[in-house]
Amino acid sequence: MPRDSTRTRARLLAEAERLFADVGIWRVTVREIVEAAGQRNASALTYHFGSREGALDRILAAHGAPIDDRRGELLSGLDTTAPTHAYLSALVQPMTACLADQRGRRYLRIVAQLAERFPAWRDESTGLVPPNLDRALRILEERPPGLPETVRRERLVAMMQLMTSSLAERARVVDDGLPTELDGDSYESNLTDMLVGLLEAPAAVAV
Repeated sequence: MPRDSTRTRARLLAEAERLFADVGIWRVTVREIVEAAGQRNASALTYHFGSREGALDRILAAHGAPIDDRRGELLSGLDTTAPTHAYLSALVQPMTACLADQRGRRYLRIVAQLAERFPAWRDESTGLVPPNLDRALRILEERPPGLPETVRRERLVAMMQLMTSSLAERARVVDDGLPTELDGDSYESNLTDMLVGLLEAPAAVAV
């Protein structure tokens, strides 16, 4: 690929990532992304990525692949009998690591905007669930075994929504330079504990 084209693609993705996080995936216009990237051709983004969604997919993949690799490392020592806390810790740790740099924080703010897609996490076409995350979610969906399947499925989606929304808000607070109640390690530990409680709380009524 020509050098100038490579630079253009990188610049478009960088600006799309920034604007998707700061303005919103569906609020920012393609023209705003193109102009922020310093491109005169209004169709530059669609030329290189096909659409806004194509650029979004590239951004998600660029961040998601190394996160899932780390997730796989943490899951490698766990079998299906491992505690729920251990599985959730393997999900949370690679995501909280994203809080350490600006691009990672932007990724967290972008993912939280995709919460409406979470109920369809089994659908490979969504591109949201790489292999190691898929493995963990399928195990967690079976817990606790005493609850009806419909309740477990509902809770799993709620767990994903709570995790991503909490991380996105933490990212925003860090970006804005605001004080936080918990330090990084305490935040990670508390978030994991909350997610465990969401999945394993007893049902108050029969379903």
